[in-house]
Amino acid sequence: MGGIPVTGLTVLYDAQCPLCVHLRHWLLRQPQLVPLQLVPAASAEAMARFPGIDHRATLEEITVIGDRGQIYRGPAAWIVCLWALAGHRAKANWLATPAGAPFVRVAMLSAAKYRDVTAPPCGERCEIPG
Repeated sequence: MGGIPVTGLTVLYDAQCPLCVHLRHWLLRQPQLVPLQLVPAASAEAMARFPGIDHRATLEEITVIGDRGQIYRGPAAWIVCLWALAGHRAKANWLATPAGAPFVRVAMLSAAKYRDVTAPPCGERCEIPG
């Protein structure tokens, strides 16, 4: 990861999505090179900590926020999560290359399809007061 150094990451995940909750638990079990905090997307905590972001969008797509204001969404968010883990940094670096991009795309499409089947529809829970 270039640019501003990242020394901590907050992962906003959909707490109503079984896949997202499973991945949250998996991330927390991994040895971390960069500390990860996992916060339910669009929760009171998320809205208080990050008032300037689109919280409705965080329910639709994984969002990771660096401790210096960096924002990662979609494939970049998954890659930065892997990059933060001791056992997966090399894989993350490879996935961030043009050679790794097709694998990230397939993983994201597969996760989205699975999520569509298992998670409740966004509906009213995605209506964020503004």
